[in-house]
Amino acid sequence: MKNDSQLTKLPTKLSALARHARTAFLAAATVSAGLLASSVTALAGGFNTPGNILIADQFNNRVIEADSAGNIVWQVGLGPNDFSANSVIGCNDAQRVGQNTLMAGTGTPPGVIPQAPNGAADNRVILVDQNGNIIWQYGIFGKTGSSPNRLNTPVQCTWLPNSDVLITDQGNNRIIEVNMAKKIVWSYPGSNSNPSDQLNSPNSAELLANGNILIADENNSRAIEVTRADQIIATFTAHGTVNTVAFASRLANGDTLLTDAGNSRAVEVDANDNVVWQYFTDASKLSVAAPLPTRAVRLANGDTLISDQFNNRVIRVSLKGKIVASYGLPLAGGGAIGNNVGYDIETTQKGLYGPYDAKIIGDYTGLTPPSGF
Repeated sequence: MKNDSQLTKLPTKLSALARHARTAFLAAATVSAGLLASSVTALAGGFNTPGNILIADQFNNRVIEADSAGNIVWQVGLGPNDFSANSVIGCNDAQRVGQNTLMAGTGTPPGVIPQAPNGAADNRVILVDQNGNIIWQYGIFGKTGSSPNRLNTPVQCTWLPNSDVLITDQGNNRIIEVNMAKKIVWSYPGSNSNPSDQLNSPNSAELLANGNILIADENNSRAIEVTRADQIIATFTAHGTVNTVAFASRLANGDTLLTDAGNSRAVEVDANDNVVWQYFTDASKLSVAAPLPTRAVRLANGDTLISDQFNNRVIRVSLKGKIVASYGLPLAGGGAIGNNVGYDIETTQKGLYGPYDAKIIGDYTGLTPPSGF
């Protein structure tokens, strides 16, 4: 899986920074850094409707917005056979920011899908408007590196209340905060040189209400909470039972929700790392052996939205463990990637391809809300 905040008010200081940074954003952003191919379908409950679902449809090289029935109302990207800068290649993360969409062009690793046997690099974090115009970008399409304006497999991006962007730069084993002028203003591990505190293929980073950063340190099989002084103050492993932590978020009750990809589960732990809730995505006999779910996001009504990557579906699960909504084709078994792969520009119910991330528009439960934008 190499490609692999509570909703309480953020500190007043951050709100003040947001007003200042909004001005900086307008001054610093390029009018248009390019254009992604996009399509917009005029449907009732159309673009940017609260309650719609935003999906990073990874190997279909696109981001889509769909209504609750799965009808696609907006799309950016040209599908599974396009590996140009007109699509967002191997997108692992997408977030709605006002009327714009922030997304991570992670790229596709070699030997994973037949459409790109040698892999395809993207290495961009981009902010696009409704029409697919790129209005801000960090990283250069197809270029890999760690120097200024270079990334190596960016897997996740979080818009901060001060209009900076927190980027999980997986291939460089770092988390960086980048401002609208494309300057790195903070990073982790940064000044921390302790060997045990280094990252190993991190997969997400969220800003918490207390100002700390919650990181899914994927290949170290842990989530860590770090301070701005680059110190780890908490570690979450569900008492050592997690294997490959793909995502982590802090819930309003103080618990931490982990995506335990290696065990095909979403697991909620309390402040003492005790398991208080879990759900396995491989329980069906038609599941692939290792679906490697990549996102588990708690919703305001208590459901959990899970990106069940190699089962090629996004599911919404109640606290009682019942699937109450599903996006993608029905499970059909298969090898590493299920036999239910599909691509359609009208509905998610005719297929997804390794969906990596899904969020409900307007619902930032447990996530970093981009307030002040």
